[in-house]
Amino acid sequence: MPQVKCSISNCYFYKQGNLCGADAIMIDTDDHAKMNFNEEFAGEGFDSEHQDVVQSSSKTCCHTFKPKK
Repeated sequence: MPQVKCSISNCYFYKQGNLCGADAIMIDTDDHAKMNFNEEFAGEGFDSEHQDVVQSSSKTCCHTFKPKK
């Protein structure tokens, strides 16, 4: 399985080093992601060292997100 980087530190699947520990990752189309963003992100470099906190998967482009209890 490829290494998946994630900065959402309050996700159940978040692992130290900004890694995703989920067994499967749900990827969605840019059309759904554009509900919150009007930019195209594909192919751009991202800062993978920061950590963020969100309350639901709708605040991310990741449908695998599950908040930590």
